[in-house]
Amino acid sequence: MNESKLSTAQKALQINLDSTKYGAFAEIGAGQEVARWFFHVGGAAGTVAKTMSAYDMAVSDAIYGPSDRYVSRKRLQAMLNYEFDLLLHRLNQTRGDKCNFFVFADTVATHSFSHQTDGQGWLGIKFQTESHGPPSEIIIHARMLDHENVREQEALGVIGVNLIHGAFYHHHEPETLIGRLMDDLSRDRMEVDMIKFTGPCFSGVDNRLMALQLVEQELTDTAMFTADGETVVASEVLYKKPVLVERGSFRPLTNPMLDMLERAQEQFLQEESLKGEPPVVITEMTLRQLQVGDLIDHRDFLDRVDTLGALGKTVLISSFLRYHRLVMYLSKHTQKTIGLPLGLVRLRDVMDESFYTDLEGGLMESLGQLFKNGAKVYVYPSLDRKTGKLTTVENMDVAPHLRHLYAHLVENGFVENIRNYNPEYLRIYSGDVLARIKAGDASWEKLVPPPIAQVIKAKQLFGWSEKTAAVTA
Repeated sequence: MNESKLSTAQKALQINLDSTKYGAFAEIGAGQEVARWFFHVGGAAGTVAKTMSAYDMAVSDAIYGPSDRYVSRKRLQAMLNYEFDLLLHRLNQTRGDKCNFFVFADTVATHSFSHQTDGQGWLGIKFQTESHGPPSEIIIHARMLDHENVREQEALGVIGVNLIHGAFYHHHEPETLIGRLMDDLSRDRMEVDMIKFTGPCFSGVDNRLMALQLVEQELTDTAMFTADGETVVASEVLYKKPVLVERGSFRPLTNPMLDMLERAQEQFLQEESLKGEPPVVITEMTLRQLQVGDLIDHRDFLDRVDTLGALGKTVLISSFLRYHRLVMYLSKHTQKTIGLPLGLVRLRDVMDESFYTDLEGGLMESLGQLFKNGAKVYVYPSLDRKTGKLTTVENMDVAPHLRHLYAHLVENGFVENIRNYNPEYLRIYSGDVLARIKAGDASWEKLVPPPIAQVIKAKQLFGWSEKTAAVTA
């Protein structure tokens, strides 16, 4: 069979006919839709050692241990570990020489009519790639977007089969595996916003790049990982917390960019709605900002996130070109206030009607979505390097017919100046800093935060090298 055109049924049958694959299925929520495929196509006796569902919470706790949340990464991990250990204990002696064992598990909540929330769930597979070998693992988080439970169950079954098939036959090419997760599905039915590869067969895989692949291959609009490279779901990080998010290309993060973020954070903390609660601070990059030329340079991407990691920053990758879409996304995961530090040039873009010609409500629709949940914009001033003119919120040029609208945003506190900024930083431009790094001009080190300078030199990022630096010294 041509693997590029395998249907869900063909994938399940291929696995059933592969005598080296043998394992267990544990599914909680939305029925046993994944296991059903293997019984449906025939030959399941060659693949399925066991299927089970522990729907009752007391039963689930008795098997896998107590959990605060039953649809969670923690519960999925407990299911995978328990079932895999049990499989080895029961079958390794009799089948271990001729089988690669696996366990597939999922824990899912379908669409809630009472709370009007989308279905979502955690799916994973723990599997061997050789007899008696150590297991590797793939975990994903999926959002199910159908509004009928039967349709959600069908989609869950399809993506589960795709994950199992990918683990068996594409673990050596994880980018292909990711692309085939959505076979026989579409983005209006399913979204995969987190993936994590672990184990010996993924020893060379960087999960930060895999998070980027989810957005590049359009399985999701966003992916997130922490400073230490741990891939996470937005709801894990943002739930019921205020959020401060700075958008940038970060090639690299410079002193004025950090100053903008830190001064905005100081003002954000004074907002009455926060009640002193510290916000989650996120650095966000869009796919367009990751492009070098017409392509995304993955090495350059890792350079950027390595420097952000040096400052302990969580990174969000998104496909959102406009700020209102970013705010709408964040508002799905928190009802708390969202703060946006941005430079004066970006504020001009926000107020530029030409960016919203595809929206029925144009600029008004964008601003309504941007500010409807109490978002705040904190604006870093701009210094014209030729004229020396300082531009702030008060003296920014606005189209005459938009001046009253802009004044409304300023007077009502939706947009405000960043105070207490360092005036010297206004003379630093990111393009100049990057050029100096590549040229080996040591003056760049004073233009970025010390931890970033250290990691650039230690890992020779952005084209910096000891040899070039020595020549220009």
